[in-house]
Amino acid sequence: MFIVLAIATVLLAVMAAGSAAKQLQKDPQVVDVIGGTVGVPDRYFPVLAALELAGAAGILIGLWLAPLGIAAAAGLVAYFLGAMLGHLRVGDTKGLAMPLVPLALAIAGLVRRLATS
Repeated sequence: MFIVLAIATVLLAVMAAGSAAKQLQKDPQVVDVIGGTVGVPDRYFPVLAALELAGAAGILIGLWLAPLGIAAAAGLVAYFLGAMLGHLRVGDTKGLAMPLVPLALAIAGLVRRLATS
């Protein structure tokens, strides 16, 4: 069970860190989707990136410190749920895949983390 948790955790951490890096680099595709389509102002990109990086670090450290892993996974669930709702709010069903995959991983990681605590 721990191996499944570790794999899901590393995969989610890589996805979150990669997303954060693209936000910090102002990747044109990311700016177009998050800024243009969803309507998030550019000034919030560093905040969103910091939340994702904190979540990624928290779930990785949380493999050894269960309470931190639970809190970080719950935070990432909330983050990606908010991203999903942002896409739905503007009717962007095409862009829903971006937050849905990490949301599913975050939920799976949270459930696994709770099951192994």
